[in-house]
Amino acid sequence: MTIHRIVILFLLGALPNFGKTPEVRIKELATIEGVRDNQLVGYGLVVGLNGTGDRKQTVFSAQSLANMLQQLGVSVPATAIRVNNTAAVMITATLPPFAQPGSRIDVTASAIGDASNLQGGTLIMTILKAIDGKPYAVAQGSLVLGGFSAGSGGNRLSSNHPTVGRIPSGAIVEKVAPSVSPNKEVKLQLRRADYTTASRIVGVVNKQFGTLTARAESSGLVLVSIPANFSETPIEFISQLEGLRLAADRAGRIVINERTGTIVAGKDVTISPIAVMHGNLTVEVETIIDVSQPAPFSGGNTTQNPRVAVSAREESARELVLKEGASVEELVRALMAIGSTPRDVIAILQALRSAGALDAELEVI
Repeated sequence: MTIHRIVILFLLGALPNFGKTPEVRIKELATIEGVRDNQLVGYGLVVGLNGTGDRKQTVFSAQSLANMLQQLGVSVPATAIRVNNTAAVMITATLPPFAQPGSRIDVTASAIGDASNLQGGTLIMTILKAIDGKPYAVAQGSLVLGGFSAGSGGNRLSSNHPTVGRIPSGAIVEKVAPSVSPNKEVKLQLRRADYTTASRIVGVVNKQFGTLTARAESSGLVLVSIPANFSETPIEFISQLEGLRLAADRAGRIVINERTGTIVAGKDVTISPIAVMHGNLTVEVETIIDVSQPAPFSGGNTTQNPRVAVSAREESARELVLKEGASVEELVRALMAIGSTPRDVIAILQALRSAGALDAELEVI
């Protein structure tokens, strides 16, 4: 894929008070252990389709329909069912922490058979279970699709994925998921484990609520004891705890997306003194077909004579000398000034990392 442009983002360059790491809340850096989402899944049937449901080769949808009808007092053999207005689907949903019975959550229905379109379908009551196999919600309702499929015969127009649909607020929570309620202590799980950030969280918490209130168990876990004056109101304590601000420590990192030519780097990422020489070698192989056509009525045959031409072109190496303290921003801007392409910049950054001149993590996505 040819990339015609390069996008360079320097994270700290657009921030006010350059040179000073901005402070963020603990809420952005950590979560409370036990307060988490739970994944739910279920198997159900979508009915009311306009002939775009499962075909004969999808056996389980007919069996499911026969079982459902039997529960409703209608006995029909699964082998005798030929209904194209029904589709078997898998239902997925996310149960948020502390969701109470009666509250509603969104669900997604995805066809698992050979149904071509779920547009206009209605999901029949489906039980949603968690990893422990217990039911926590019940889903039912009309599907909303983000795409469509229309046409007949060999002419058909489709947009997005008509075999996946959502039901906003389509499931009712029937059971509270297991959650850890704050009692005498809370555990903060850092979203990105870092010893320096964990130590800074401990310092901020102890400064606000008293010495020995918090201690770091590891680079990713901070244990916080609820003070005695908050023993009756732990929720208020957690609210104040999440609002404390500190400057998080972040390791130098450069993220490269070769497909789009995007480079994201911190402005404080520096490069050791080094000389960079980079050149391009282009080899072209071209095949030309010469066709020999005989004169009319000569009795000869038309022949093809391929001619292969090989050419090579090498550009002179471009040299760039970086002094001590040079940043990635200065390097990239200097490379762009001498006409380097995004691929050149990415290749040079990778070479600098291998040479030990770039003290930052290099992540290619």
